[in-house]
Amino acid sequence: MNKKYLDKVVGSLVRGTKIDYEFKRIFSTPFNDNVYPTIYINTFQRYSKNQFGLTDDEIEYVFKQYKEIIKDKIEDGQ
Repeated sequence: MNKKYLDKVVGSLVRGTKIDYEFKRIFSTPFNDNVYPTIYINTFQRYSKNQFGLTDDEIEYVFKQYKEIIKDKIEDGQ
């Protein structure tokens, strides 16, 4: 597992995620424009495999990192 590459994938996903800070929720993501208000792991998995060629283990790592960063951004309002 190349964590440097995976961290770049996480960064790309975070940059592509639009957050409604006023209502503290996700507006859209690179992997699904209709996530309001839920992120679906199967959509995330499919996108990650097709877009970045990730394995299941890599997807698990990326998803965990992505969720933590987005949660922190929403809570911090930035």
